Amino acid sequence: VAEIRPRVDGIIEERLFTEGTEVKAGDPLYRIESASYAAALAAAEAAQQKAEASVQSARARSDRYAQLARIQGVSEQDLEEARASYLSAQADVAAAKADVDAARINLDYTTVQAPISGQIGVSSVTAGALVTASQTTALATIRQLDPIYVDLTDSSANLLRVRRMLEGGSLKGDPRKAEVRLTLEDGTAYGEVGSIQSAEATVSEATGTFAIRVKIANPRRLLLPGMYVRAELSLGEIEGAFRLPQRAVGHNARGETTAMFVTAEDKAETRVITASRTSGNDWVVTEGVSAGDRLIVEGAQNLRDGAAVTPEEMVVDPAT
Repeated sequence: VAEIRPRVDGIIEERLFTEGTEVKAGDPLYRIESASYAAALAAAEAAQQKAEASVQSARARSDRYAQLARIQGVSEQDLEEARASYLSAQADVAAAKADVDAARINLDYTTVQAPISGQIGVSSVTAGALVTASQTTALATIRQLDPIYVDLTDSSANLLRVRRMLEGGSLKGDPRKAEVRLTLEDGTAYGEVGSIQSAEATVSEATGTFAIRVKIANPRRLLLPGMYVRAELSLGEIEGAFRLPQRAVGHNARGETTAMFVTAEDKAETRVITASRTSGNDWVVTEGVSAGDRLIVEGAQNLRDGAAVTPEEMVVDPAT
């Protein structure tokens, strides 16, 4: 975001953009009355020319006194004064050049340019308005919407869990190369994939969370500043983990996460499992499940451990 403010005083002569459109860095946005600044530049250039003319005279006088001093035609004091006058004239030229540069900069500032590319909002002034240098009220605001930053928050407990999984080797991947996918406020999936740009080095004492900044393309301008989204970060692969439908997972009286399976003898069996997180509509389970296990997805609420069952295999669509 860039707020546009004038850097010189004056009257707005013209607004050069259409509100709500895209602008590029360097595009002219406003034109401020420039006659007084052009006159100041002309005066500064004239002062520079006068100072340069004085240098020629002072240098000739210094050279002449130097020659006369060799034959003792002038005193040593006169020679020093001539040299000092020459150096002073050179300093006057340098100061005059600086004044010219400052006047030219101020003249350039009468054309207010876009500092960044993006979408410009409404203008707070019209032609004829008086503006002042670095005023508190912005003339307009430019927002860069493509790409756009999305600020996410996550718990410090989850951060520690992920780090332990990476260090223990159960999670394979590089979090710095994580793919980020968004879900919009209306529940639809956002089509672009983002990447992590940075993460805060501190945790909020009030909420126990830390911030993650994601950069993501926004070519259709679906994402706007102030929106809320949900984000899923693909940090890597968990070896030996299984995805269980959430409707098949419950909790026992001790608060442990459980699921019901069919044994080799076609009997119901409740197991305590370790569910680390959700993925879509599934729980990611890292302990308590083995390849080939038969999970009871429907009807578990009517069963007790050891009850004989006649299982019917069903196919679960991962997309649902």
